[in-house]
Amino acid sequence: MKDKFITPPNHINFEAKKLFDSIGEIIDGSIAYLSPNGGGPLEKHTHSHDHLFIVTKGEAKIMLDNEEIVVKKDESFLVKGEIPHSVWNNIDDETVMIGISIK
Repeated sequence: MKDKFITPPNHINFEAKKLFDSIGEIIDGSIAYLSPNGGGPLEKHTHSHDHLFIVTKGEAKIMLDNEEIVVKKDESFLVKGEIPHSVWNNIDDETVMIGISIK
């Protein structure tokens, strides 16, 4: 199911979904493959930059200080770096996600 996808004007057989707006300066970006029960770090951590996580396959569970957020395929979530956090695969199959570090 492609929730919130649209076909832009003058496009055919093309579906798009905005994942984020302007959010700061990009430091770097990575792709991660999380096996079942994979993730980390084992203890939640903090840092000065934020992370924008985009799930392209599967589901990721983001463990925050006092909250759990599930990010599904074709969804994104911005984690503020000063909030203790870790990221885990939330399904019994591989999850693939992109992490973008932002100032």
